[in-house]
Amino acid sequence: QVQLVESGGGLVQAGGSLRLSCAASGTFLRINAMGWYRQAPGKQRELVAAITTGGPTNYADSVKGRFTISRDNAKNTVALQMDSLRPEDTAVYYCNVDKILQPNGRFGYSYWGQGTQVTVSS
Repeated sequence: QVQLVESGGGLVQAGGSLRLSCAASGTFLRINAMGWYRQAPGKQRELVAAITTGGPTNYADSVKGRFTISRDNAKNTVALQMDSLRPEDTAVYYCNVDKILQPNGRFGYSYWGQGTQVTVSS
């Protein structure tokens, strides 16, 4: 099992920056991709950015050039640097792990953090 603890959300003015962090803990041998999703009121949860163990990244078109995802495999952490924030970035941001390798040799899938609120004022 995996526990994900997020930090770093808050209130910022448009054009400002925030950095989200997520630490994974639990009983596992390896984590596959880690990522960030967000959900705004009345909207579906959407992928913001993801990063694999080897480093390749994937970004939503709406955040390309403004957000940067990074990962520390040794510490099982993932971070999201958010620059040039816009009011439309306002949402609850969730850390995600898509797949882990457990000590019993089986895979576990789809783990989520509790979410952290990001609010961008205009």
